[in-house]
Amino acid sequence: MTQMSQDEIISNTKTVLQGLEALRVEHVSIMNGISEVQKDNEKSDILRKNIENIELGLSEAQVMMALTSHLQNIEAEKQKLKTQVRRLHQENAWLRDELANTQQKFQASEQLVAQLEEEKKHLEFMASVRKYDDNQEQDESCEKARNDPVVELFPDEENEDRHNMSPTPPSQFANQTSGYEIPARLRTLHNLVIQYASQGRYEVAVPLCKQALEDLEKTSGHDHPDVATMLNILALVYRDQNKYKEAANLLNDALSIRGKTLGENHPAVAATLNNLAVLYGKRGKYKDAEPLCKRALEIREKVLGKDHPDVAKQLNNLALLCQNQSKYDEVEKYYQRALDIYESKLGPDDPNVAKTKNNLAGCYLKQGRYAEAEILYKQVLTRAHEREFGAIDSKNKPIWQVAEEREEHKHDKRENTPYGEYGGWHKAAKVDSPTVTTTLKNLGALYRRQGMFEAAETLEDCAMRSKKEAYDLAKQTKVAQLLTSTEKRRSKQMNDMEFSDEKSVKP
Repeated sequence: MTQMSQDEIISNTKTVLQGLEALRVEHVSIMNGISEVQKDNEKSDILRKNIENIELGLSEAQVMMALTSHLQNIEAEKQKLKTQVRRLHQENAWLRDELANTQQKFQASEQLVAQLEEEKKHLEFMASVRKYDDNQEQDESCEKARNDPVVELFPDEENEDRHNMSPTPPSQFANQTSGYEIPARLRTLHNLVIQYASQGRYEVAVPLCKQALEDLEKTSGHDHPDVATMLNILALVYRDQNKYKEAANLLNDALSIRGKTLGENHPAVAATLNNLAVLYGKRGKYKDAEPLCKRALEIREKVLGKDHPDVAKQLNNLALLCQNQSKYDEVEKYYQRALDIYESKLGPDDPNVAKTKNNLAGCYLKQGRYAEAEILYKQVLTRAHEREFGAIDSKNKPIWQVAEEREEHKHDKRENTPYGEYGGWHKAAKVDSPTVTTTLKNLGALYRRQGMFEAAETLEDCAMRSKKEAYDLAKQTKVAQLLTSTEKRRSKQMNDMEFSDEKSVKP
């Protein structure tokens, strides 16, 4: 007997089912045709049994059909699951490929990072080596940005001596005219405020100024020269705190008051114009500051004369403003005139002469006029050397000459000239002579631009030694003053105690 397929079994089952259904109908009709009398005989029993067997066969055939349907559903579900399994296998294979590609990329990235690390180490090594490179062009390009002339733009010469452009202190013009005399209490207050401000104690200086200003306005009114002086003092404190807007408002108010009460050509008006110009210069508003500075110069020339030292100071300020606008022809003219005034009125050894020469040399440097700048720097250093050590000869050489000799003999087998051979030169740049230290730095920068590195290092080292010695000297002086004041207090206390003991003794 051959094995039947599922479809054949289902088809045959349906055929048998139809046959059994037809046979059952036929038996039922026969059974219905038998009379009631004949139903009890043997044939009737046989018919009943056949009908029962036929119904049983129909039930079994229906069960088989239901089972077949169920099996078909199971088979369909099985095929669906197989399809899903195949898709999962494909996705898994794709993910494996992606993982392999990612791992390859990661390995390539690690190799690249390692290569970049090696390149970085190499570049760092080359950078460290480049510091000692003797290539002149590279050194000049590096040093040009770093070693420009050490000249600050807007310094205070009167009170702080830190810069080159000087605001006029309120007490300076007190004796320049008989029209207005600043009260002694305002001079004292000004000195006290300057002391607090120099210590950074603005929380004390500002309220002190405001209280004094309020008292003056109550007693004298707002439009009074003393109020203008107090406004000027407070403006200088605000300027030191970089509160330029508040300072400008106060100075404009002071300028208005002084113009109305003292006249437009009063030295106090010139002082306020100068301070306002300094303030604008600090904010980089050189074009706005220049006409104010020129107006202050005009007033001072008219009141004091064209060869007065204060006129020279105003010329210095005006030259700095023009220098920041690259007006070099005017800069040179103003500096040269200021230099002539200082040398004729104050003498060649006045500190302002060295400062003005230093500033003029800085102007020459910005124009590339190195030879003229070098001459001025050497004049400043030579003059300082002569004041400190006497006339120059073969055994008493200025520092710039020693530096050039060290540059000339830098390739000799013997060691370069030790610092001891130019004696205590660095002592010439003491606490009260910062311009000499500045000149050393500037001439050193100039030597570097010319490729004279040994000479530049000599001057820079000397400037550093000078600065350190000045700091140590100032520190020692302060300690000595503290010890002296402490000893005086103790002595006074002992004297007071002895005096009290004598008074307590009864005759």
